[in-house]
Amino acid sequence: MKIDNSWYNFLKNEFQKKYFKNLMNFINNEYITKEIYPPKTEIYNAFNYTDLEDVKVVLIGQDPYHGKGQANGLSFSVADDIKIPPSLRNIYKELNNDLNIEIPTSGNLEKWADQGVFLLNATLTVEASNAGSHQNKGWEEFTDAVIQILSEQKNNLVFILWGAYAQKKGAKINRSKHFVIESAHPSPFAAYRGFFGSKPFSKTNNFLKSKNIKEIDWKL
Repeated sequence: MKIDNSWYNFLKNEFQKKYFKNLMNFINNEYITKEIYPPKTEIYNAFNYTDLEDVKVVLIGQDPYHGKGQANGLSFSVADDIKIPPSLRNIYKELNNDLNIEIPTSGNLEKWADQGVFLLNATLTVEASNAGSHQNKGWEEFTDAVIQILSEQKNNLVFILWGAYAQKKGAKINRSKHFVIESAHPSPFAAYRGFFGSKPFSKTNNFLKSKNIKEIDWKL
């Protein structure tokens, strides 16, 4: 349960703060006494798949999935053999509509992460079948610090903020340095209120291309 790459130097001060130590005490006890997702070794997958220097796009989610075997440490992503959740199905529908890319059969987004799409959840752990159970324990303070680091240390990032929660989370983004895409959340409850037709994938690539940054191959 550690961050191995370039992120560590920017986050090591955060790891020493009281809130984070309290959070780790809570999390360690939760893994001992309850069923917690994702697996402990995958909590920091977003960081370990996408080095800080490689980040091009930041896609902010809220909680990990709380169903058995779903969460893999990357926002909106599930393992290859897991049924694709409703929000991700809608993301794929918009991908097909936006770029005419065939709808994937797997919900695993590691290919995006490997290309510089930082798939960050606001809360990095959750109790089985108990959505939001690890909110307000310290993860949000940690991920706010991560977003601030990205905003300060990088230039010309694309931040994709789906839904009110992610948009609130984006308050620390310096919008004079970065491109922010906002729309309704892709969940079945909200997707028809502005997510469908928002074309986030082509907008992202058009911005990256305008800055002479290699575009994302969104095909999975």
